[in-house]
Amino acid sequence: MEPTTKPAPVGRPDAELKRQIRALIALKGAGANADLVADIIEDALKLLRDVEHRGDVRVIQTAVRELRYAFRVFAPFAARRKVTIFGSARLQPDRLEYRQAVEFGRQMAASGFMVITGAGPGIMQAGHEGAGPEASFGANIRLPWEQAANPVIQSDKKLITFKYFFTRKLTFLRHSDAIALFPGGFGTLDEGYEALTLMQTGKSRLMPLVLIDRPGGTYWRTWDRHVREHLLRNELIDEDDLNLYRMTDSPEQAVRWITRYYRNYHSSRFVRDLLILRLQHAPAPTAIAALNEDFADIVAGEPFRLSEATAEEREDEDVPELPRIAFGFDRKSYGRLRELIDRLNGF
Repeated sequence: MEPTTKPAPVGRPDAELKRQIRALIALKGAGANADLVADIIEDALKLLRDVEHRGDVRVIQTAVRELRYAFRVFAPFAARRKVTIFGSARLQPDRLEYRQAVEFGRQMAASGFMVITGAGPGIMQAGHEGAGPEASFGANIRLPWEQAANPVIQSDKKLITFKYFFTRKLTFLRHSDAIALFPGGFGTLDEGYEALTLMQTGKSRLMPLVLIDRPGGTYWRTWDRHVREHLLRNELIDEDDLNLYRMTDSPEQAVRWITRYYRNYHSSRFVRDLLILRLQHAPAPTAIAALNEDFADIVAGEPFRLSEATAEEREDEDVPELPRIAFGFDRKSYGRLRELIDRLNGF
């Protein structure tokens, strides 16, 4: 009778599997985040039993490949702020909106930002023309009818072509510090609503979202009226949620709003029960007292206070040199949090 292998108890870690995964990583030469990569490998092996449909596994395989490559392309430029431009692929160069997008891209690049677009024609090409290829990223999408990248970004190494919209959308928002929407079709509205939803629910960091129309245009004013008359009036959103976007018919004004957002505010991070806001300049004690009075409605736990970098931030080398304030945020009032950031930028 052949010996049988006793199965590992359900729920207990497979120590031998983990050892072999670590050995495999070492064979590859190790690298950054080995612990997280080991966890990804272990999860991938679970697909052998957990997911039988080949198409489902292909989705996971392609998504991981696309995100890995996209993060690799963006990594050398992590220190530079970026703005994503959305808008219609059908607007031709003779349209005023196209020329506005060219000027907006030019001014954002002059302000030190890089420009991300969907790499297609229309508003996307206009943004790249303004910024120039050296300051441009393209996130193209493979469609049943082939969408070639526009000539500005077509031969650039910063062009990425995606199979899935969801990996492309994640890439846009993951690497953006601001979003600008020009008039467009279903895709533009989809990207705008998704950005608003993710910021409203705290699933992405707050950033400027500007809606740019041609002078005298009604595209975004009509959209805003719909939001106010149907969503707000019927209590489907809060009035503070309207702080998450701004409208203008001036590319120059849009550039000012975006650059001023980072005049004092740098970034934010949750550390346990605290929201940490990193700043260029520390507020005075009187300003902290005013914040505790004026924004008491969004505090849940500790009040506003000046803070040193936390141990977690120092461990991750997450701008520990910057001054910061910390407080217990209620994790739901993101429209009001946007108002708070505007207040900090006024100090």
